[in-house]
Amino acid sequence: AAEARYWFSAVWSGTEMIVWGGYDGTKATGVNSGGRYNPATNSWQATSTSTPLTPRYGHQAVWTGTRMLVFGGQGPDFFNYDFFNTGASYDPVANTWTAISTTGAPSPRSAMAAVWSGSEMLIWGGDDLQARLLNGGRYNPQSNTWQSLSTVGAPQNSVLMSAIWTGTEMIVWGGQQPTLAADINTGGRYRPSDDTW
Repeated sequence: AAEARYWFSAVWSGTEMIVWGGYDGTKATGVNSGGRYNPATNSWQATSTSTPLTPRYGHQAVWTGTRMLVFGGQGPDFFNYDFFNTGASYDPVANTWTAISTTGAPSPRSAMAAVWSGSEMLIWGGDDLQARLLNGGRYNPQSNTWQSLSTVGAPQNSVLMSAIWTGTEMIVWGGQQPTLAADINTGGRYRPSDDTW
């Protein structure tokens, strides 16, 4: 199995759970390793460590149908708070990684929301230590390009929220307020077809 960790990402490929990244408290750094668990054979296989990504945790990952897309996060040193707006695509068939474009990508962040729309990875909110972020981006792996999300009518900026994809909309809910004073019980619905909340 993959080494012990938390604040990692996990996706379901249709046949395997793919786990990647996270924080290993014994090293005080993020990790850039992962594993693939096959429930049919009850067995693990390591993901390639030949990745363009630096060790990180608090990132997000989505499954496109053929690849895992990883974006953002922080690390590698838990105490230095480096934030990333880099990402990569993982192909489990070839067990290879490919960097994705950072041109037009959202600013560096951690603990944001992410969903796969069927054609794009949608990123929203998160934290860069300076502020809870009220912005996001859409990544198209076919064109390897980013586009920003509208902020008009968006929910309150927050961190550690949850998001799901309905088939037509991303629904974001909850999280933590910028002041850290209280949690949030509000949210919003984002429709990429017309870039509206």
